[in-house]
Amino acid sequence: MVRHIACPWCYVGKRRLESALARFPQRDAVKVVWRAFELDPSAPRVRSTEASYAERLARKYGSSVARAEEMIRTMTEVAAADGLAFRFDRVRPGNTFDAHRVLHLASERGVQDAVKERFLRGYMTEGEPIGEPEALVRLAADAGLDPDEVAGVLASDAHAREVRADEEEARSLGITGVPFFVLGGRYAVSGAQPADVLLGALTRAWAEAAAAPSAELGEGAACGPDGCA
Repeated sequence: MVRHIACPWCYVGKRRLESALARFPQRDAVKVVWRAFELDPSAPRVRSTEASYAERLARKYGSSVARAEEMIRTMTEVAAADGLAFRFDRVRPGNTFDAHRVLHLASERGVQDAVKERFLRGYMTEGEPIGEPEALVRLAADAGLDPDEVAGVLASDAHAREVRADEEEARSLGITGVPFFVLGGRYAVSGAQPADVLLGALTRAWAEAAAAPSAELGEGAACGPDGCA
């Protein structure tokens, strides 16, 4: 699964995948691996918070602040229907490269999903500065990683190569937005599709893994370099 940490639709997509997996008979045979994707690799570690999220969104899309506020309300309502409390008034954007490196460490330690969940909640709900090392150490420790080990990773270039490899793989697959789900190396589902769509994709991928050609099953709401749609 390809994802970004500071992407609202990625959090929605994660929740919907979890809902689909809860109804998938072969759930115990499914391994979920989260791959890195940077929407804005040039972003500073922590952006200025002088402008509101709506103002930043309006500049990105060339729209009015009122239109941006409407988009935020829509995303907030969709998230709430999936049990998520988005607080765009608290969001503190920043560079996510280090967070992706920590997620690779988390994968090695068997707690990747828990750390990803903590990062998403910290960013989208609690207003944590996801680009700051201190915040990453604290959030990762909340999810089960050793804080000293996380701090050591952040003080080095550990897992940078793995993050770049994820991004290169995404480019080779033509992925330009997230979330993006690759099922069994055969089926692709882009965007925050409804849980029923993801369940159907899981079922088809399981049943046809040995015979069916790769296929893209649909597109849903997603975030790309130019913003979230």
